Amino acid sequence: MGPREIYPNPPLALAVVELRHPVTAALSEAEQAALKGCLAEVFPLSRPAPGAVSMTVTPAGVTNEQTPPSPRYMTRDNTASVTFRLDAIAVETTRYVRRSTLRELLRLAVDARQKVAAADGVTRLGVRYVNEVRAGIEGPADWAQWINPDLTNIASLEAGTTGLARSWQGMAVFGDQQEGVVLRHGNLNGYAVNPSGDLRRPTPPPGPFYLIDLDSYWTPEGETPTFDWDIIESRYDAAALNAHALFEQLITDKYRREVLRRDQ
Repeated sequence: MGPREIYPNPPLALAVVELRHPVTAALSEAEQAALKGCLAEVFPLSRPAPGAVSMTVTPAGVTNEQTPPSPRYMTRDNTASVTFRLDAIAVETTRYVRRSTLRELLRLAVDARQKVAAADGVTRLGVRYVNEVRAGIEGPADWAQWINPDLTNIASLEAGTTGLARSWQGMAVFGDQQEGVVLRHGNLNGYAVNPSGDLRRPTPPPGPFYLIDLDSYWTPEGETPTFDWDIIESRYDAAALNAHALFEQLITDKYRREVLRRDQ
């Protein structure tokens, strides 16, 4: 695996690694304190993630249940976090630099979890990249200058007297149930990643952007492998590189030359 070009002006708004495992018991206050101690050098801030609301329908009616908050630890600049859910570790960053840097954050989280309250195995690994591609356009058809026409050719279709397509969204799945990449794309407006969220991010002016949302995953087949870093690391690298290979096919040389390689 050779070095990949690091673009001076990337469109990446959020990178997430989600490492799922069999459901565990909730972490005790002592275990949460121990996790904080393991992570303090990189993630010194404790900021629990809100619990999710689940709806249950029974003959007696509908009940809503809220899961307790998940332990979450953040960097001082609030651009990266690690969350320990009952069934997963999630590492997120709005300041992605390169694959190896995110991999080290994941390793730190895995080592802390295994030291404090070990998970039993790996059930899924996903690496997600949410890109907001912004470039000069006057209308939807102009996206073909920046994005592979295989995604934007719908702009040339016309629905009778209603005119050309103004917006579109799509999804494509590459691979199979065990390994692949899910692509979600479309021309949108505003932001895909909320600038007012807990993770701070550079905030460009709101306006049109092209979403390239890549979820590259690996799901073990058959037996559940152990929560072993050697297994996790190789699968993380493979998933990240698969996403990178697809991203490079989805953008045009004009976009690389005039936007990605432009100094901020």
